[in-house]
Amino acid sequence: MTIPNTALPNRGVYLDNNATTRVDPDVLAEMLPLFTEHFGNPSSMHAFGAAVGGKIEWARKQVQALLGAAHDSEIIFTSGGTESDNTAILSIIEAYPKKREIVTSVVEHPAVLALCDYLEKKRDYKIHRIPVDNKGNLDIDAYRAALSDQVAIVSIMWANNETGTIFPIEELAQMAKAVGAVFHTDAVQAVGKIPMKLADSAVDMLSLSGHKLHAPKGIGALYVKRGLRFRPMLRGGHQERSRRAGTENAPAIVGLGAAAHLALTHMGEENTRVKAQRDRLEQAILAAVPACFVTGNPDNRLPNTCNIAFEYIEGEAILLLLNEQGIAASSGSACTSGSLEPSHVMRAMGVPYTAAHGATRFSLSRDTTDAEIDHVIAVVPDIIARLRSLSPYWEQDAAKPKEFAPVYS
Repeated sequence: MTIPNTALPNRGVYLDNNATTRVDPDVLAEMLPLFTEHFGNPSSMHAFGAAVGGKIEWARKQVQALLGAAHDSEIIFTSGGTESDNTAILSIIEAYPKKREIVTSVVEHPAVLALCDYLEKKRDYKIHRIPVDNKGNLDIDAYRAALSDQVAIVSIMWANNETGTIFPIEELAQMAKAVGAVFHTDAVQAVGKIPMKLADSAVDMLSLSGHKLHAPKGIGALYVKRGLRFRPMLRGGHQERSRRAGTENAPAIVGLGAAAHLALTHMGEENTRVKAQRDRLEQAILAAVPACFVTGNPDNRLPNTCNIAFEYIEGEAILLLLNEQGIAASSGSACTSGSLEPSHVMRAMGVPYTAAHGATRFSLSRDTTDAEIDHVIAVVPDIIARLRSLSPYWEQDAAKPKEFAPVYS
């Protein structure tokens, strides 16, 4: 069997780390023995199984440390963020069947929004979708108004995947607890970038995904505070203390544990060097390119994320030309999925239609180098100028970043 091998460009700059990250070589080194040397089933009673079981428990403690959780038993390994999000919500509505309302935000990941849509249409749950302002900040008054003793669970992301805007999770969790609701946060983008201490938090449940922090794809975790009612989504064997059936993906779990340890070690770097690189990239583009602006809240966002809306051009065209220069980024537009609409996040913030289609996200990591940032700064202005020269809508008098008003209903 021959597997296609598509060569990467000679000079590759990867700035799409919010989509996925490279597996750290140290993570891979910890994983490899689990495929050949330590291959036993961790549920087995013999020494082969016990050796693997011990490594899984080591990994659990690393994730506990990264999250600042009180107990390692509060960590359940899953297949990733989507499973963790779905498990959290479905577990709580099963545990509290008389509560028929759910609170979320309009800018959540589809792993939450699609499930809420299903529960609304097929199971008659009332879904409160809290709006955001033009910087992506949650409408706290609308959130407060939606809370009641009929709410089973609140699910609000810790930080937005497109803009990096950070939500006041502790405040939101305390407000939810005051009315007796369980609070869950999708922290897939935030874990490893923001210090967390869940032992002292009102957060009840938290989702994370390994491939966002230099672990492999197909592994994640769900934090469940000790004492919380929990109903498993997968039933079968007694793995994960009967909370998630199925033989454990031991290599990936150990990889996640190693990645969690490295993330805790490098968190200071994320918030200093990586943040400085992000700011330098952003400031250079804003200075060199007319009619563009940062989306989200520039004063309260993840240290690695920069989303710039370029007016009068399409994000997909930007990505294609960036790719020709060996640069990987991502678009805020959903055109690649067959839709002509900008992303739901851009629409929710009321980004003007002329700019929302050109929203482009650059997301850095600790692998990003200064030379790579220099290369992006050098090529982006020419790419934007080239595309605008082909656009019938481009007007030179629109060449200044400006305040914008919501234009979507």
